[in-house]
Amino acid sequence: MERCAARRVPEEERRVRANAQEYNEKFQYASNCIKTSKYNIVTFLPVNLFEQFQEVANTYFLFLLILQLIPQISSLSWFTTIVPLVLVLTITAVKDATDDYFRHKSDNQVNNRQSQVLIGGVLRQEQWMNVRVGDIIKLENNQFVAADLLLLSSSEPHGLCYIETAELDGETNMKVRQAIPVTAELGDTSQLAHFDGEVICEPPNNKLDKFGGTLYWKENKYSLSNQNMLLRGCVLRNTEWCFGLVIFAGPDTKLMQNSGRTKFKRTSIDRLMNTLVLWIFGFLVCMGVILAIGNAIWEHEVGVCFQIYLPWDEGVHSAFFSGFLSFWSYIIILNTVVPISLYVSVEVIRLGHSYFINWDKKMYCAKRRTPAEARTTTLNEELGQVEYIFSDKTGTLTQNIMVFSKCSVNGHSYGDVQDMLGHKAELGEVRVLSVRCLSTPSATGGVTPTLPLQRPQPVDFSFNPLADPQFQFWDPSLLEAVKLGDLHVHEFFRLLSLCHTVMSEEKSEGELLYKAQSPDEGALVTAARNFGFVFRSRTPKTITVHELGQAITYQLLAILDFNNIRKRMSVIVRSPEGKIRLYCKGADTILLERLHPVNQDLSSITTDHLNEYAGEGLRTLVLAYKDLEESYYKDWSERLRRVGSAPEAREDHLARLYDEVEHDMMLLGATAIEDKLQQGVPETIAILTLANIKIWVLTGDKQETAVNIGYSCKMLTDDMTEVFVVTGHTVLEVREELRKAREKIMDASRSVCNGFSYQEKLSSKLTSVLEAIAGEYALVINGHSLAHALEADMEVEFLETACACKAVICCRVTPLQKAQVVELVKKYKKAVTLAIGDGANDVSMIKTAHIGVGISGQEGIQAVLASDYSFSQFKFLQRLLLVHGRWSYLRMCKFLCYFFYKNFAFTMVHFWFGFFCGFSAQTVYDQYFITLYNIVYTSLPVLAMGVFDQDVPEQRSMEYPKLYEPGQLNLLFNKREFFICIAQGIYTSILMFFIPYGVFADATRDDGAQLADYQSFAVTVATSLVIVVSVQIGLDTGFWTAINHFFIWGSLAAYFAILFTMHSDGLFRMFPNQFRFMGNAQNTLAQPTVWLTIALTTVVCIVPVVAFRFLKLDLKPELSDTVRYTQLVRKKQKTQHRCMRHAGRMGSRRSGYAFSHQEGFGELIMSGKNMRLSSLALSSFAPRPSTNWIDTLWKKKGCEGSSAGSPSSAADKTLRV
Repeated sequence: MERCAARRVPEEERRVRANAQEYNEKFQYASNCIKTSKYNIVTFLPVNLFEQFQEVANTYFLFLLILQLIPQISSLSWFTTIVPLVLVLTITAVKDATDDYFRHKSDNQVNNRQSQVLIGGVLRQEQWMNVRVGDIIKLENNQFVAADLLLLSSSEPHGLCYIETAELDGETNMKVRQAIPVTAELGDTSQLAHFDGEVICEPPNNKLDKFGGTLYWKENKYSLSNQNMLLRGCVLRNTEWCFGLVIFAGPDTKLMQNSGRTKFKRTSIDRLMNTLVLWIFGFLVCMGVILAIGNAIWEHEVGVCFQIYLPWDEGVHSAFFSGFLSFWSYIIILNTVVPISLYVSVEVIRLGHSYFINWDKKMYCAKRRTPAEARTTTLNEELGQVEYIFSDKTGTLTQNIMVFSKCSVNGHSYGDVQDMLGHKAELGEVRVLSVRCLSTPSATGGVTPTLPLQRPQPVDFSFNPLADPQFQFWDPSLLEAVKLGDLHVHEFFRLLSLCHTVMSEEKSEGELLYKAQSPDEGALVTAARNFGFVFRSRTPKTITVHELGQAITYQLLAILDFNNIRKRMSVIVRSPEGKIRLYCKGADTILLERLHPVNQDLSSITTDHLNEYAGEGLRTLVLAYKDLEESYYKDWSERLRRVGSAPEAREDHLARLYDEVEHDMMLLGATAIEDKLQQGVPETIAILTLANIKIWVLTGDKQETAVNIGYSCKMLTDDMTEVFVVTGHTVLEVREELRKAREKIMDASRSVCNGFSYQEKLSSKLTSVLEAIAGEYALVINGHSLAHALEADMEVEFLETACACKAVICCRVTPLQKAQVVELVKKYKKAVTLAIGDGANDVSMIKTAHIGVGISGQEGIQAVLASDYSFSQFKFLQRLLLVHGRWSYLRMCKFLCYFFYKNFAFTMVHFWFGFFCGFSAQTVYDQYFITLYNIVYTSLPVLAMGVFDQDVPEQRSMEYPKLYEPGQLNLLFNKREFFICIAQGIYTSILMFFIPYGVFADATRDDGAQLADYQSFAVTVATSLVIVVSVQIGLDTGFWTAINHFFIWGSLAAYFAILFTMHSDGLFRMFPNQFRFMGNAQNTLAQPTVWLTIALTTVVCIVPVVAFRFLKLDLKPELSDTVRYTQLVRKKQKTQHRCMRHAGRMGSRRSGYAFSHQEGFGELIMSGKNMRLSSLALSSFAPRPSTNWIDTLWKKKGCEGSSAGSPSSAADKTLRV
C-alpha cells in the first residue's frame, strides 16, 4: 500500500508531460490510489489504543489501574478497574474496526476499478490505483472519471463531451466539457502515443470551478481552463468515448481535496461535563487528603500502640509515609465518583436517540423516498437547546420548482388571474375558486338559479403542436397579443427563445426535451415555447427557433455567459436579414442601470411592475436588447478573440469587454417566476417561534421578495409594532439606521421595565430589556448594509438590534456573509445555533453553526454531505427539535443527574467508613460488588430511562411549544442541578452508612449471637444501596415501558442471584481464596433485623424526595406537570379546542431572483463545435397544495389560579396567539 502514500513536498506549480513516465516520476507525484482507512492488521491495535488513550478519561482510568497494581497502596483487586476499562476499550475498538473495515471495502472497490491506459501505443486494462500522472487514459460512456484529466479528444465533433457531476457537487444536470482545438483532432491511439505536450498548471487545490494552466506543444502554448478538465467523480454521459491526460491523481484530485474532515462539534453538556469532572477530581483529591491526614494522625497517636501485632507494611517507617500511601489508596477506592461506565452509557444513549430519528416514519418523505438521517450521534441533546435558526430560502422554505407566472412587456403587465366577473384572484391561495350560484328573483316571488360561475380556465395552447402540455398560464390576453402580432411581445419571447444555454433534444417528432442548468432558465424557455417561439435545436454557430410555426435559424455570434458577479447573460445573434442584435436578461439592479436614457418612462413603469411581482414573492428578471453596427461588432469581436487567447487575467479582460457592449440597451420588459413555498412552512415557523426560537432567513434574493416570503411564512405579521429595514450604503448610514431602530425598541422597553436602564439589564442574557420585547419587531437588512454591519466596530450594535427582533431577514447575502452572521451570534450570544439549507452556498453556514441540517432538495446533496442531520422537507424541523431534540435533552439530563447521584451515594460510604476503620483504606463493600455495581446492578435501568423516558407524549410536545424553553435556558442540568444531585447522593450515603452502623452496634441474631461483623455489615449496606437507587430511578422514570420494568426489577433480581451465588459453598470449594464468606449472605438476609434496617434506610432516603416533589408539584408546578394533568383531565371531560386565528398579510407562497446556477454553457456553445444531447430523463414534481393551518393549543381548565405566580403559568399564558 505504499502507492497510496500521499506526497510530502508542497508544490508551487505542477509540470506534467504526456507519455513520459520517467520525467513525471522525478516530481514524486501521488499515485491514483486513495486511502480513507486508518488502520491495517498490523497497526490496528497499537494505533487504536494510542488514539483511545488520547481521551483524558481513559488515561485517568489507566493511571488508576497502575496504582492498583502496587500492593502497598491497593486495597482493591486490579480487576475492579481493568474489567470495565477493557470492556470500554474493546467496545470502542470493535466499533472503530467495523467502521474501518467498510472504509477498506470502499477503498478497494474504488482502487480496483478498471481503466484503459495507453501504454506503448496500446490500450491496456489497468486498475485505478496503477494510473499515474502523465498517463493518457480512455473513458467510455457511463464510466466514472478515474482522475483529474485534461480532455484531449472525444467521439463528439470538435472534442466535446458531456458529464454528470452529481458525486462531485450534487448537481444532476448535464455539463459540457471541450478539448482545445489543437488536441481535439487526436482521435486514435497512434496519434496520442506520439503526443508529448507538457502542461504547466496550478498545484493541487480544492476549487471545483476553477483551473488555470498552459499547454506547451510544438513550440506553441495554449491556455487551459476548467472547461477543458474532467474531474474525478464525474460520469461520462452521452459520449461514446474520450481521451484524457492525467493531471492530478489520487489525493491530489479536487474530489479528494474537498473531502477533508468536518470540524468536530461538541455539545454544551459535553463541555459542562468536562468542567464537572475536573471539579469532581478536585473533590476526590480533597477527600483523599483529608483521609490521608486522618491516617497519619491515627497511626501517630493510636497505631504505634499496636506495632507488636499490627506492624506497618514493609518499607513504611513513619506515620507520615503511611498517610502518603493512604492517600493513593483512597484515590483508588473513591474513583468511582466518576466511573468509566458513564462515558459508555452516554454514547449508548446518543446512539439510541439517533436511531429513533432515523426510524421516525413521520419524518419520512414518501414522494422522494427519503428518511430523516442523523449523520452524527454527538449532538442529539443539543437539538433540545436551539435558540437561533438560520435558514436559506430558495429550496429550503420554497420548493425550487419554477413556474412562469407573470411578465411585463412594453409597460403592460400580464398574468393576473381573473374570474368570470373580472375580479382579480390569487392562485397562491389554498382554496380554489369554487362553483358559485347566482340567483335572480322570479315572477312568483321566489328565486331562479342561474348558470354557475366556473373558476378561471388556463390558456388554451392547442394551436401550437410543440407546446408543453404541463405548462399553464392563466391570462389569455398575452396569447392574444402574440396572435395579433404585437412586435414588442414577439421580441420579448424571441429573446427568451434565443438568450439561454439550454440544450434541446427531440426524442420523437414534436416531443422536445429541454435540459437547463437552472430551473429558472428552463421555465423561461418553456414559456416562450408555449407562446409560439419554440427553441428547436442549436449548433455552436446557430440557433433554430420555430416562430409561430415558421423555422428561423439565427447565426450565433457570441454568448456573454452568466456568473454570480455579472448577474446577467447575453447573446449576440445575426438574423436571416443580416441584422446583428444583442439580447440580454439579468437582475433588475444590474440591467436597469445599463439602459439607454430614452427608456426612462418605460423603466419607471416596469420598475413598478417589478416591485409588484417581488411583493408577491416572485423571482424577477429584466429583458433588454441592443442593435449593433457591423463595423463595431467586427472590432469588438476581434478584441474578444485576442482576450480569449490571453494566458493571464483572461477573466478580467472578458468582463470589461462584456460590460462595454452591454450598455445603452433598450428595455423590453420583465419576467416573474413563481417558486412555490414548501408544504407546512408557515405552520412550522409559527410553532418554532412560540417555542422562543428566533428564525433568521439568510437569502440571496432581493429585499421585496424576501419580505413577502416573510409574510407568507408568517415570520412577519401585520400585528408587529414595526419592521425595521436597513438599506444604508455607507457605514454612517447603517449605524444611524441601527441606532434609530434601537431607540424605538428602547422607548417600548422603558415602559415595560418601569424605568430600568438598558445597560443594567443588558448584562443578563435572560433579562435583557431589548430581548424582553422581542415579539414586537422584525429586522430586514440588505447585503451591502450587512457588510458594514459585520465590521468589528459595528457588529455588536447590529447583533443587539437583531436579537431584539422576533424575526430577522438578511437579503442579497453571500455564502461567506451567511457564515459570518452565524459566527457572530455564536461569539456573543453563547446560544445554540442551527443552520438549515439545501445548496452548496449553504455549506459554510451549516458547518459554522452548532448544528447543521441539510435538506435533500433540488440543489443537490452538497448541503446534506456537510450536515449533521438531514431530511427532505423544512416542516420536519419542527418534529426534530420539539420532539426528538427535547426528549434527547430531557433524557440526557435525567440520566446525568441520576448517574452522579447513585455514584456519590455509592462512593461516599467509603469516606464515612474511613473514620471508623483507622483510615486504613478498607472498603465497605466486597470487591465484586464494587466491580459489578456500575456494570450490572445499576447500568441497565438508567440506560432504559436515558433512552425511552418521556415527560409528555409527542403530540403534547408539538401542541405546547413552550415546553421547549427549559432546554434553551439550560434548566435541567447545570451546575446548580449538579450540586443538588451531589447533595442528595451525600445525604443518601450518610444514611446508608450510619443507620446500619447504629443498628449493628447493639443488634443480635436470632440465636443471641452478635450480629455485627464486617461482611454482614457490607451485605446490608450494599443491599440497601441497590434497593434505594432502584426505588429512586423508579421515581425518576416518567414513562414506563416493559423494558423499564424488566431492567429495574431484573437488576434487583440479578443482584440477589449474584450475591447468593458468590456466598455459596460451590464457589467456595472451587475458589476458596477468592470467595471466603460462604453462607454469609444467606445468614445475614435471614435476620428480620437486617430487613428492618434496609426498610428503614430506604424509607428515610426516599420519603424526603417524595415529599419535596409532591410539594413542588402542588405549589410550583412546571409546564410539563400542567400538561400531564391536563392530559388526565381530558380523559374525563369533553375536549375543548382553542383555535389560533389566522393573522397577518396573505401573500403568495413564492420566492425571488432567478439564475440559481453559477456558470453557463456559453463559452462551450460558442467554441464552433457541433453540440448534441442524448436522451435524459427529466424529473418533474407536481405542485403540492398546502393545507390550512389550524394550530390548536390546549390549556388546563382553571389552572391559572393555582399557578398564577409561577413561571410555568406565565409561559402557559403566552401560548395563545
